[in-house]
Amino acid sequence: MTSSSKIAVRELPLFPLPEVVLFPTRPLPLHIFEFRYRIMMNTILESDRRFGVLMFDPVKGTIANTGCCAEIVHHQRLPDDRMKMLTLGQQRFRVLEYVREKPYRVGLVEWIEDHPPIKDLRPLSSEVEQLLRDVVRLSAKLTEQNIELPEDLPDLPIELSYWVASNLYGVAAEQQLLLEMQDTATRLEREAEILTSTRNHLAARAVLKDTFNQNS
Repeated sequence: MTSSSKIAVRELPLFPLPEVVLFPTRPLPLHIFEFRYRIMMNTILESDRRFGVLMFDPVKGTIANTGCCAEIVHHQRLPDDRMKMLTLGQQRFRVLEYVREKPYRVGLVEWIEDHPPIKDLRPLSSEVEQLLRDVVRLSAKLTEQNIELPEDLPDLPIELSYWVASNLYGVAAEQQLLLEMQDTATRLEREAEILTSTRNHLAARAVLKDTFNQNS
């Protein structure tokens, strides 16, 4: 094993969460109440404050093999040793093997990253951002609410791809596939497909709503 591969592999406490997929740079608030995870978090707080989040599929009863490292940035102790904490997604990882299962899972993991892009991703990134703005505008029109994108929307293609993926709702399996991708362009292209489908659906509903309002 080379020195570089030694650095890329480490043991990591693992926290499976039902239908939750964490992405790098994205926040994840948690409420820790299970006894084994209270033990885990107390141990982590005494070390480097890092643990791995893996998506648990409650229907299949399976735990994903690829996840994202989370770092505790703030925590608050509650009665009964429960905890509220804010974590932030760091780098992604793949579980090579489980080192132990009790009192909580610990895995030997290797870090994974996106491959360097072979083309300029800015046009694709701009397309995804415009689709995102269209979806938000149509959603605001349909719900008659003031919905806006954050001013600090990431402008780097890879960070934008993580932002979009983390804000997809009710599609954990799709999010997991996006997390596992190691090509930024492929991730952005899939997100463009999802957003285009969503935009078209919302646009059709907006037309129906306008027609109904005109006839009523």
